[in-house]
Parts: sequence; C-alpha cells; structure tokens
Amino acid sequence: EVTQKSGRAVSTDAASVIAPSFDTPIIGWKGRWANTLRLWSAQPLHGFDLARFNRGEYAAAAEPEALARTISRVLYPDDTTGQGKELRLKQEYFFTAASLRDILRRFEAEGGALADLPKKAAIQLNDTHPAIAGPELVRLLHDERGMALDEAIATARGCLSYTNHTLMPEALERWSEDLMSQLLPRHMQLIERIDEAHAAEMPGRRVTLRENGEVKMGEIAFTMAHKVNGVSALHTDLMKETVFADLHRLHPDRIVNETNGVTPRRWLLSANPRLSRLITETIGEGWVDDLEQLDRLEASISDPGFLDAYAKAKRENKQDFAEWLAAEQGVRVDPEALFDVQIKRIHEYKRQHLNILETVALWREIKANPGAGWVPRVKIFAGKAAPGYVFAKEIIHLINDVAEVLNADPVTSPYLKVLFLPNYNVSLAERLIPAADLSEQISTAGKEASGTGNMKFALNGAPTIGTLDGANVEIRDRVGARNFFLFGMTAQEVEARRAVPDHARQAIQADPRLGGALKAISQGAFSPSDKHRYRGVVANLTGQDYFLVCSDFTAYWDAQRRAEAAFADPAVWHRGAACNTARAGWFSSDRTIRGYMTDIWGTVPLAAE
Repeated sequence: EVTQKSGRAVSTDAASVIAPSFDTPIIGWKGRWANTLRLWSAQPLHGFDLARFNRGEYAAAAEPEALARTISRVLYPDDTTGQGKELRLKQEYFFTAASLRDILRRFEAEGGALADLPKKAAIQLNDTHPAIAGPELVRLLHDERGMALDEAIATARGCLSYTNHTLMPEALERWSEDLMSQLLPRHMQLIERIDEAHAAEMPGRRVTLRENGEVKMGEIAFTMAHKVNGVSALHTDLMKETVFADLHRLHPDRIVNETNGVTPRRWLLSANPRLSRLITETIGEGWVDDLEQLDRLEASISDPGFLDAYAKAKRENKQDFAEWLAAEQGVRVDPEALFDVQIKRIHEYKRQHLNILETVALWREIKANPGAGWVPRVKIFAGKAAPGYVFAKEIIHLINDVAEVLNADPVTSPYLKVLFLPNYNVSLAERLIPAADLSEQISTAGKEASGTGNMKFALNGAPTIGTLDGANVEIRDRVGARNFFLFGMTAQEVEARRAVPDHARQAIQADPRLGGALKAISQGAFSPSDKHRYRGVVANLTGQDYFLVCSDFTAYWDAQRRAEAAFADPAVWHRGAACNTARAGWFSSDRTIRGYMTDIWGTVPLAAE
C-alpha cells in the first residue's frame, strides 16, 4: 500500500527482508587492480519464531525465514506459473534494490551532491532483468530524498545505460500490471509518471511503456537509459529496425554498438597453454595484454614448421580431452576424428535440432554405404535449457536417444559418434574449446545477438560452420571467407521465407535426406519403447517451423561436406585454423570495455602504477 506522508509517497504493510552482502575480490591481470564482486542474500528481519514453535505451530515458526531465503535460493526458477512469475519479479527487484541502495550509500558517504550522481555512478542494465532499476532509482531520489520528479528521472537516466543481448521476446520481459501493482505498487505509479514525462518530452510519439495490461520492461529500460547498446553490428542494426524501431526514431542518437569480446587471459592463455606457448615463442608475450598483436602470426602461417607445431598443439589437446572423457564419462573417442562441437544454451533459435537432424541423415548415409571413405567425426553437444522450456528439453532428450543408437551401431560408430555432455559449465568449456576442430554457430539468421562461444572457438583455432548471424558476420569478415563454412539464409531472406506458405513441406520434399531423417525420428528409430515420443518435435518441424530448420537443412548438409573435405587435407585445415587464431584478436573483451568507456560511460583508464 502506498500512502502520503509530508508530501512524499511511503510504502506501508510491505514485506521486508534484509540484504547482507557477500564480497569476492576479483584480482586483475598481474594483480595491479582488484574489483569487488558483491552478491546479495535475502534474509528475514526476524528469524525462527520460538514462541510459535512452542505453541505447536512448527511450520509457521519457520515460514518468514523460508519465504525470505527463497528469494535468493535459486535464481530464476521456472516462471510458467503465477507463483514462479511473482518470485522472479521479487528476485529482480531484490537484487536491483539492494545494489542501488548500496551505490547511493557509498556516494553519499563521500558527501557529493545528488545531482552529481551520474558523474560517479555508471550502472549497466544487463538485458531487462534489472530494468526495474529505472523506477527504483527514481523512487529513491524522489520519494526518499525529495528530489523533484523530473530531476530524479534525468539523474537516474544519466546513471543508467542498457545492454540488449537478444531480440527474443522472453528476454524483453513483460509483467502484468496487476502483478506489478500488487507487488510493487509505488513502482507502478512511477512507471505511469515516467510514461507521462516521456510523452511530454516527445509530443505525438507512438511508444508507451504499457500495452494490453502489461508493463514493457524493454521500453522502460530504453526510456530510462542515456545509452542503449547492441552486442554485434548486425544485432544493433536489427534493434533499430525491429524491437526498438519507434524508440530509435524518437531518440536516434541513443543506440550504439559494442560488439562482444572474450578475455584472452582465460580463454587462451589459461585454457590453452600449448597454443599460448607457441604464440609467445613466435611473436613474444605482448599479445596477452594486447590481443590484436595476434595479427603478427600472419607471417608464420605459410611456414610449415609453425603449422606443424600448431597442429601438434591441437592434437595433444584432443588427446587430453579424449582421456578425460574416458576417465570421467566412460566414453572412448578417437582423437584423430573431427571434433564437431555445439555448446550453448539449448534453444530453438540456436537450432541444436538442425544439427541432430543432419547427424541422423549422415548416419543413414553411412549405414547405406559404409565403404565410401567417410571422415570420422565426433558430434559433441552440451548446454542447459530454461526450467520451463519443454521443447528445448525434448531436443536434449532426442540428442541423447540418437546418441544411444548411433554409438552402439557397429557399422557406423567407427565413423560417427554423438555425445551430450552433462552439466555444461565454464570448467568443461575450458577443456573442450581448445580440443574442438569445428565450431557450430548455426542459429536462424537475425536471432542471435552476438555469441561469445564463436569467438572462443575461433581464437583457439576451430573454424566456424555458421550462418550470417550475430558476431558470425564480423568473425567471417576478419578470419576470411575461405576459413569459415558459411551456409543458410540471411536475416532478410529468413523473413521472406517465413511468408512462403508451406515452406517446411517444400524443403522436405526437395531433400530426401531430410525427409528420411524426419521419418526415422517419427517412426521411433531412436525411441523404440515409445515410438511417438518425438511427435511434437516432428510436428513442429513439418508444420510452422518458425526457425526454418528444414529450409536451411540442405545448405547445412553441403557446408558439412565442405568442412569434411577440408579436414581430410591436413595442410588446408591447419592453415585455416591458424588463420582463425591470427585474425581473431579484435574479439577481445579489452577492446569491448574500451568501447563502453568511450561511448557509454564517458570515462578513461586509470594509469597503472
């Protein structure tokens, strides 16, 4: 409930929790700097109620503590239920509110004027999950500190900037006005005031922060930020043309691009010591601080001795990974095989089901003609699905069922194995990426914002098989078209293809390999105990097929054969892999952060002492 006291809005009858901080020092490269990672835990104002317990109210005695701790116990659980949605919004508010209070506490301890807050605090919103920061910071400035509303909005906007990481609707959150009004009534009021203030700034505008009874968090994040950035050149252009087209017309200078990068200290120096030593022996150690120095490797790419050493490092990395697989997973693979890797969040737009469909089709081809000189291949998948994403979990199930059949097939298993590695995390990625030969970046064009796995693979000498999506576009431009296995439609072609009636059926009829793979799945070849297990997957692909798996299948098949032909010629393959390493230096997080500093935060580096 929101009441007025002394001309200020005050929330009453609110559920309150304490947010103690837990700090982890993050030591910079060579120990010259240290930052603090501050995390928050939700704890109750009052702990275990012994009096209620003694009265026999055992569950009720612990209820306040349990409810408070639930907020930070599991981040972003399944939100397909009303209770899940409420918990998610509570979590987003809790972490955001604790961080903003802490920022203001530290700022005010130094005695600065509130109007100068944007000079001292740069708050980067990571997608829309912390978008409530706009209304919350306005509330802290206006309600609690008495700043005029217009000034509070302007001050908050000066501190806030917003990184959009995806064009997918689920990341551009919408909350029902009923839930927002029930859980955060004062914030709902402030959202309405911010909406009105924005309308006054832009007369005749068409953009609102609310629509059809929902609060649009993407629009709130955009409106309350002084800068909005995409994370690849293509993604930033698509932001301007699609999800934020109207806001971009109103604020044409607000959207900027900062293409993602990865840290060379973790993803090359630490994860791949063999390749790192070779690089340092060839060009010196300056590349660790300045990754773009990798371009000095170009002079060595034509040197057979360098390429032999490069190939040796990759071969030994693959041997290490094969030994780890045997010890930890009980799976044996041939290190001489092509390690074909797709590791990322499981999602329809990332199209792991395109990969497994092609795998099934390849299995059928090998089985029909096992003596055709096939290049041995190990297909490696890993990743996690959102808790409530049923279709993504079906894809995981299908991959595992296909793996069980293919790996036990005595005819085809010498040429084709499939693995789905459990519990994908950074530690597993650090083992796998240096051992990978081929990087799968096969999302439907126009859907992937950037990707960073694609950069890590390229840096470690795994050429990409991929679409012109996200940062793939920039990777291909830099490593060279000869060293990138391109396939599939462009973002513009994707939109045109979706408008074609029955496009999936046409694609299936045009390629018997695709039709055969779908038929094998639908008839239970990989689920003999439940022949209809994948009825939904097949119906999706043969029906709407929104992510155009069928339409891109033939081009993907052809690109895979080009990759096999290149892998079969070691000189060609290792040269292409080395070109990826030598030309991937631009994809450093150092370069990305310098862009944020210059274009968004308006700051300069501190001189290292």
